[in-house]
Amino acid sequence: MSLHFKPIGDISVETIRVARAAFPKGTAVTRLRDEFNVFYEDEDFRKLYPTRGQPGFAPWRLALVTVFQFLEHLSDRHKARG
Repeated sequence: MSLHFKPIGDISVETIRVARAAFPKGTAVTRLRDEFNVFYEDEDFRKLYPTRGQPGFAPWRLALVTVFQFLEHLSDRHKARG
């Protein structure tokens, strides 16, 4: 799998509105996304990917899923179902 750079991107205004309405104080996950998204950038993982082949999942997405899985105390099997 090769790496095709794609930034984390913006969250839609509607999603932000709903999340803030549901969790006015925020959650660990929303705070991580808001405050630490710059820690996971594709460039940091460039050497781990070949230059050719089908695109793989973005490394920042895989890293965040792993952190969220840990925070929620989920096994790999539970994470795969979610």
